[in-house]
Amino acid sequence: MSGRFPEEKRHQEARSFRRLAELTTDEAAEAVRRSPLVIIPVGAQEQHGGGMAMATDTVRAVGVADRVAERLAGRAVIAPAVPYGISPHHMAFAGTVSLSPATFMQVVRDVIASLHDHGWRQFLVITGHGGNNAALSVLAQEYVRQDLTFAWTPITSVVSDLIVNVSEVHGHAGEAETAQMLYLAPDLVQADSLEPGATTLDELTTPARLSRQARGPRLSVGFDVYHKRGVLGDPRRATAEDGRLLVETAADRIAAFADELLSA
Repeated sequence: MSGRFPEEKRHQEARSFRRLAELTTDEAAEAVRRSPLVIIPVGAQEQHGGGMAMATDTVRAVGVADRVAERLAGRAVIAPAVPYGISPHHMAFAGTVSLSPATFMQVVRDVIASLHDHGWRQFLVITGHGGNNAALSVLAQEYVRQDLTFAWTPITSVVSDLIVNVSEVHGHAGEAETAQMLYLAPDLVQADSLEPGATTLDELTTPARLSRQARGPRLSVGFDVYHKRGVLGDPRRATAEDGRLLVETAADRIAAFADELLSA
């Protein structure tokens, strides 16, 4: 055997965690006992402006999931990522694929039900896409009285206290997401094509401004209503070092939660 495969095998052996897709069925049966937590990364296939790949949310979810599992030192397995999310607000942009909330929730339910049948009882969903949050909150309510533990977490909001020196309006495909991608997958960022989107409240239409209110009635709008390129903030200000801080700190905080959960 030649090429990259021996290197991949050495890398897998060096990891302190396992990916479910890489295991044999016999190894999976053993992992139920050794690795009682299943981490499920979920993302999206949606536009991230002209300079970043549409897999951005999935890449970030997988990157953080890997780091959380590494910190848990063998007590977690990582399920294959769900690469599609709830993205109707990005459908004005070519290449976006959106699941309905019902379909997304059923996919997650089916993954959990399958692994529950094999003996796993603890599940942690890490989502890189904010559009999945509401559906995951509903699922969390469904699982309250069932024979399993279901937890879920976003990424960027876990480290919101570390996001500084950003535009008045920031978020999707902006400084924080771009920084994370520059750290995790710089090959998927086209630096020369990064461009600012809406950066101040004065630039927003009334529906877009109302949709960003923290209190009061809730409104959802498409990202084409925010900005013609679907960007919030100025991704040109992002750095890989900022991304390292956000990603590694998010992994620290999520892993601390999971460690306490596993110790309960």
